[in-house]
Amino acid sequence: MPAQTNPQHPSGHAEPTRIDNLDLQHLAWNSAEFSADPYASFEAARAVHPWLAKVNGGYVVFDLKAIRDLLVLDDQFRTSFDGVIEIMGAQDTAWGRFAQEQMIALPEREHRILRDAFAAKFTPRNANLLRPIMREQMQRLLTEWASKGQFDFEEFASYYPVSVMARMIGAPLDAIPGLRSAMEVLGLAFSLDSRLLPDLDRAMAELDAFSYQLIAERRAKPHARFGTEPDLLDLLLEAGSEHGITDRQVADLLIFLFVAGYDTSKNVLTYMIHVLISHPQSYQRCATDMDYCRKVVEETLRMFTPAFTFRATKEDIVYRDVLIPKGTMMFFALNVAGRISSDIAHSYDFDPERTTKADQRHVGFGLGKHMCLGQYIARAQLQEALHLIAQHLLQPRESAPPGWRPFPGNWGIKGLPIEFEPAVP
Repeated sequence: MPAQTNPQHPSGHAEPTRIDNLDLQHLAWNSAEFSADPYASFEAARAVHPWLAKVNGGYVVFDLKAIRDLLVLDDQFRTSFDGVIEIMGAQDTAWGRFAQEQMIALPEREHRILRDAFAAKFTPRNANLLRPIMREQMQRLLTEWASKGQFDFEEFASYYPVSVMARMIGAPLDAIPGLRSAMEVLGLAFSLDSRLLPDLDRAMAELDAFSYQLIAERRAKPHARFGTEPDLLDLLLEAGSEHGITDRQVADLLIFLFVAGYDTSKNVLTYMIHVLISHPQSYQRCATDMDYCRKVVEETLRMFTPAFTFRATKEDIVYRDVLIPKGTMMFFALNVAGRISSDIAHSYDFDPERTTKADQRHVGFGLGKHMCLGQYIARAQLQEALHLIAQHLLQPRESAPPGWRPFPGNWGIKGLPIEFEPAVP
């Protein structure tokens, strides 16, 4: 018998309808037109079915409540990197190996060991302890860029998360340009475009070389031995020694942490400025009110987040009278769910002061056992960045329309040319 899930929606039918027998809208989400405005397409899909649409390779869940209900079913879904690898034709590539062996794709035991070992470094308290580093790195960037009076904000923002992560693992700052270049490529990995595979493999080779060199240097000179406070890399290596984690896995985890933290912070920060340019009073308030910056970050994450996530069913599942057979590939549109939600009043309006019910909170960092480990660091990074940017870049305005990245994968703005008045020192 199929597993009945979500007791809040008991079936009223004798037999559920198989998902492949539903009349669903097919979304052409690989097109440039879709990336520039996905909302109209999802609204059209909702007119056909309240929470499901079809895409190449599987089905997409776009309703916020359905996402919240289904993503916590960890015993009935599995991460399905193998499904993405198959769609991409990446079975024999370096990127395909990484995608299938990174932390969130590991078997239960290895995943738990790694996640538990590093959880202490990713608490709200430790994220707050990193705030001076975040401020230092953003101030360094603003000192270099703000006097120009104009620049591509997306390019500017791209140097911020990679510099913070480099400080967290003790990497030299001169490695930042190469790391940024590789992560720009890897940020497109889940756009489901097989033409990217040669570039993805080259980026993986660059990050592999960087990670293995850093690991070797740290083994030769661990911080603790020389009276320096251990950092995140020291913790990784210590956990590796205690639990039999190989250098290959440690290197993969370093790459995973860089990639996971890069597009989230860069794309959200860029989108946030894009929105705030149309709300100048909110932008000005961010320069003086850090608590308001926190509200702006959360409201931006409700309206926009870069990533979707994906799962495959481990068994037959019935949800809202729909039978989802075992092995079905399911995509979850975290990136638009909070904005198109019919349960949130005036969901298309930007309102940092809105009151949000618990079951309407955004899912920008996922749910369930794979909920983003770095969410508190990401939030702190965005808050600190916004506070300083609003102090230094006055009266920002867009000097050209923004471009857009492919919707599947790490969606977001590709190029945001702005002009502004530099603050007087």
